[in-house]
Amino acid sequence: MIQCARLAEEKKAAGIRALDVRESATFTDYFLLCSGTSDRQVAAVAGHIEESLRKEGVRPLGMEGMREGRWVLLDYDDFVVHVFLDSVRDFYQFDRLWGSAAEIPIPEDS
Repeated sequence: MIQCARLAEEKKAAGIRALDVRESATFTDYFLLCSGTSDRQVAAVAGHIEESLRKEGVRPLGMEGMREGRWVLLDYDDFVVHVFLDSVRDFYQFDRLWGSAAEIPIPEDS
């Protein structure tokens, strides 16, 4: 999960948050949320995460939204990566929806 946050940072994603949703979701343990300012950036962030993990032999169970670049979801079973266009993240208020989930600190890169 932290590796995905780092990969998102490499593509200049904003609003990166890692959430522990084990108490409130039955379908996964963790979410990574992040945003991009354009559909191209959203697709680039998601593509970078997917390609980097694939090189390590980790493939998503599912991937949706890549073509549109508004909200890309990468499902890795134990964790799900959500890459939003800023306006879409604001509209769906995903951060508020999962506001009761514990936030996992993302250590500063040293």
